[in-house]
Amino acid sequence: MATPTTDRAEGPTGQLTMYTTTWCGFCRRLKSQLARDGIEMVEIDIERDPKAAEFVMSVNGGNQTVPTIVYPDGSAATNPSAKAVKAKLASLA
Repeated sequence: MATPTTDRAEGPTGQLTMYTTTWCGFCRRLKSQLARDGIEMVEIDIERDPKAAEFVMSVNGGNQTVPTIVYPDGSAATNPSAKAVKAKLASLA
């Protein structure tokens, strides 16, 4: 289950992090799919955290594109499928 937070916007944290907005349908779908598979993450709303928005823009060519995922290894992906997230996490295990 996602754990919403707005207190940090720096990149890698050693865990799965999802940058989102409250209105993003793609974000809701991905969170739901990952939660169904028991994949935990930290969720950061870029509309409530200006530093998070800046970080998302830094990895998306200046765009505030969500969902943006940061994996435990510090790599990032924009709007990945649940299958892609699970595959990446498996490769890191």
